[in-house]
Amino acid sequence: MSDPRILVLGAGGIGGYFGGRLAEAGADVTFLVRQGRQKLLEERGLRIESQFGNVELDVKTILASDAEADYDAVILTCKAYDLDDAIKTIAPALAPSGFVLPLLNGVAHIDILNEAFGRNRVLGGSARIQVTVTEDGVVRQLNDWRAITIGEQSGEISNRVETLKAMLDKARGVEVHTVTDIMQRMWEKLVHLATAAAMTCLMRANVGEIVRTPDGEKIFIGLLDTVSDIAAAYGYRPSSEFLETYRRTFSHRDSLYTTSMLRDIERRGRTEVDHIIGFMLQKASGTGLDVQTLLLAYTHIKAYEQRLAAGRLT
Repeated sequence: MSDPRILVLGAGGIGGYFGGRLAEAGADVTFLVRQGRQKLLEERGLRIESQFGNVELDVKTILASDAEADYDAVILTCKAYDLDDAIKTIAPALAPSGFVLPLLNGVAHIDILNEAFGRNRVLGGSARIQVTVTEDGVVRQLNDWRAITIGEQSGEISNRVETLKAMLDKARGVEVHTVTDIMQRMWEKLVHLATAAAMTCLMRANVGEIVRTPDGEKIFIGLLDTVSDIAAAYGYRPSSEFLETYRRTFSHRDSLYTTSMLRDIERRGRTEVDHIIGFMLQKASGTGLDVQTLLLAYTHIKAYEQRLAAGRLT
């Protein structure tokens, strides 16, 4: 297939970074944004700060009210709690033969998107990147993670997957992988995220700060094993390579690694706790696994939400 016209929902961290890199490489990219973000992009451009090269781009933008069914691919990068609204927003913009590439955390969104658009119009996708948006709108990459993994739910390597890979291969500061087992990869990422988010949010600390406590590493690795066992109960046991990688990651005494969920809490924002940790707790029901640490983390974050809603955070 020829290079698709791409619509990126939002120009925040993930959408701004990968969409911006595609635009920098010459792809036909438009960002569907809110009015405030549109105004900032028109005035200052899309700005990316990264060890792989800074860039300031003039980019095309539209508002939801401007959307027409012109786009061959929609890259969906919303937060999980905005998914229902996101579906309503992108539906009018998607061409009749168009498809959606979601880069959301977790896996729960796949069934929702399949129901909305049809399974054959929804790719599986996963992004491994630490990125944030500064107060003045700069997309800032926080470390050297820059990978995007895509695949068909059916397991085939289709023409559209190969086309996206070729486009992303041209983009600076991006590593792209096409796989035949995307749901396995997405479950593995969910294991990683559920473990990391639960621990960093429960302890309000980064990985290194947790590991340097007397029992932090033991608790961290124990939770990784538990969450891995939950995934295994649904046919997605993480690979030995994955487990080895994250046992090292969650044992690094000098690590500064934190999670977007903790950053959401620290800025007094909403979190994806139900989509990530809550989802894992639901899946653990009936397995007989000891999920006390996961339950404590979930309750801790839900209590934070209660305080946030009541205006009792200072």
